[in-house]
Amino acid sequence: MHDIKLNRLMKDVEEHLRNTSRQLIQFDTEEEALQYLTNYFHAAINFDFVGVALIETDALICKAWSGKLDSIAAAFPIPVGRCTPKLLAQNLTSQKDGDENCLLISKLKEMGAKTWFTVPLAEKNHPFGLCIFGYDHYVPLLDLEQSFEEFGKDIAVILKMVKQKEMQSKRIKGMEWISQSLSLEKPFENYIADLTSKAGLWTKADFACIYAYSEKENSFVFQPPAYGKMDYPKIIPMDNYRLKDTFPYLEEPGSSQLTIPLVVNVKTVGVLHIEKKYSGRFTEEDLAVLDFLSQYIAALLENARLYNNEKERKNRLLSLLDYEQKLIKETVKNESFDAILFAFAEIFKSSIVLFDQFMQPIAIQTISPEKPVNVTALAQEAKKLKKSFKDGFTVQNPDESVFSFWRISAENRLLGFLAIGRNPDGFDEFDRLTVDLSKNICSIQFMKQRLVLEAKEQEKDSFVSQILTGKIKNKKSVLQYANFLQWDLFKSHRVAVLSIAPDGQKEDQTAQIWDFIKSKLLEWDKDILTASVEGMFIVIAPATREKGHDWPALHEKMEHWAADEWKNCALFMGIGSETANVEDYQESFKQALQAHKVVKARLRKEKFAFFEALGSYTILHHLNNPTAIDLFLRKQLGPLIEYSDSKSMNLCHTLDVYLKNNGNVNSTSKELFMHRSSLLYRLERIESLLNIRLNDSETRFNLMMALKLYEMYGYRKKRLPDEDA
Repeated sequence: MHDIKLNRLMKDVEEHLRNTSRQLIQFDTEEEALQYLTNYFHAAINFDFVGVALIETDALICKAWSGKLDSIAAAFPIPVGRCTPKLLAQNLTSQKDGDENCLLISKLKEMGAKTWFTVPLAEKNHPFGLCIFGYDHYVPLLDLEQSFEEFGKDIAVILKMVKQKEMQSKRIKGMEWISQSLSLEKPFENYIADLTSKAGLWTKADFACIYAYSEKENSFVFQPPAYGKMDYPKIIPMDNYRLKDTFPYLEEPGSSQLTIPLVVNVKTVGVLHIEKKYSGRFTEEDLAVLDFLSQYIAALLENARLYNNEKERKNRLLSLLDYEQKLIKETVKNESFDAILFAFAEIFKSSIVLFDQFMQPIAIQTISPEKPVNVTALAQEAKKLKKSFKDGFTVQNPDESVFSFWRISAENRLLGFLAIGRNPDGFDEFDRLTVDLSKNICSIQFMKQRLVLEAKEQEKDSFVSQILTGKIKNKKSVLQYANFLQWDLFKSHRVAVLSIAPDGQKEDQTAQIWDFIKSKLLEWDKDILTASVEGMFIVIAPATREKGHDWPALHEKMEHWAADEWKNCALFMGIGSETANVEDYQESFKQALQAHKVVKARLRKEKFAFFEALGSYTILHHLNNPTAIDLFLRKQLGPLIEYSDSKSMNLCHTLDVYLKNNGNVNSTSKELFMHRSSLLYRLERIESLLNIRLNDSETRFNLMMALKLYEMYGYRKKRLPDEDA
């Protein structure tokens, strides 16, 4: 009778095993299948506890547990290396096996399992894990080892099939999600949120985030939002070119962390990083799912990033065009740069300083009153660099702020400099475009101001020309314009003629130097009037000058200003006599012209002179018969001048030095750095050409007079009409 009941019980167990195997095939996920397995045996065969543990990397992880003694489930994970090898190869029971060196067996005993047996889950000798069945009291075990062994093989095959179904299901869901997420209109942050949440949910991770690679910074930059709580740095620099050195868990399952590269066209655009903070490890299946998703997500993210970048560029460009229209309107309405610089500071989010071509500040706009700009120090540093760079250069201010300087020019003419309180290394293509726009707007305003200024200068030059040349058309209008200039014509003044020597300078720089001197004179002394008359530079100043502002100081100042910008720049100036009324300005101008000629010819070292201090030149100035002067010069010096012009030997200069030295041959040869015999040869040649004797006092006087007239009026080579008579 006992044998009959035993056989019937064994048949019932075998039937349950077959039913369980058939039912497990119907499940789509490993979790559902394993939970059904444990629940069924716990209820149908009255086991006190049933559990399933699967191998993940090198540890046994409890995947399902039903019944009592759940403290055993809490003891997992258990390293495979600390368990007996028999555990994954054959059935073990509490009545036959009690290996104390096996951590799982010792845990079963420790937690109060009196009766238990294990069944390995393996398919073709490849172990997946094991099932644990047991009681918390003693129960005699039936001889069902063969049945449960076959059951373990069936379960292993079924679990493999379920995993494949689960993987296929995740891929299908992934494809569905990808197809639903293809809209490029979605904000970039939404893509990140969807990807991280899907990666976290599908792998049962507690945290997931994406890092995008930045080539510029050679770093991985966190892309918000993350799935779960963010405990990682926002920027991870690349130590070297090996990605695995930066992310140790790159494509390596079996740990609580896992990193998947996002690759587009063999180029890593970022990584997906996930983590299990509390329990469990990532499996090969998790890696396969994320690898599958990453192939599509990387391209999707890259397209979304490019699309959003292009969209942002378009918006920035439209915004820039709006600014351009507003700024152009501003140049039409106003003459100042204040509103323009305010807009620039808003665009660049930094302080802006506008300088003229001589690095003098014109306008400034700071981002906050608490951060003033040391404009003086900035200009001094910029002056050292501006000639070394054709377009832009960078200046480090003493307060460690960095300004990028950009040249503003039009028609190949330098107008000024725009200084932006940002390092140009951080400028993207759009910033460069903004800089070009800013330069264009500034050049428009400069040109507008210049046109207005030139019109005013032309009007002023015309007015001064009338005063100096005596061609006054309407005396009343002249007096009115003088009053507008706040210039008292009836106050005593001096007129000076100025020339800028082209030594080491290009001819087109002369006007630029003059503009610079005029601007500095206006700052230095508002009583000084400047103009250009018949191609000559004119300076008119009150005759009575204070010490430090007198005429020698004025000349020294002008040379100093010019030397700051242009090396080896010489200024020659002739100064006329004082005026007492309006009519005297014409005479003072003529005297200044004559004094200027003498300075350039005879006083180049002194570089300036007052007309009344020129001695005999003041008398010669009153000679007003050009024909008589030409005849006198032709008679006294004509052959000598023409000979000197046709030869490399300047006999006029030799004669001039000889006469200045009172006919002393030794003194003359020393001054000319010439051998005595060479000087004597030249003197004989002079006497021969002019048919004179140099030891005659009357001849010497005539020659000295002729040389002074030559310096003042020059020499016309063309023959005079009455010369043939």
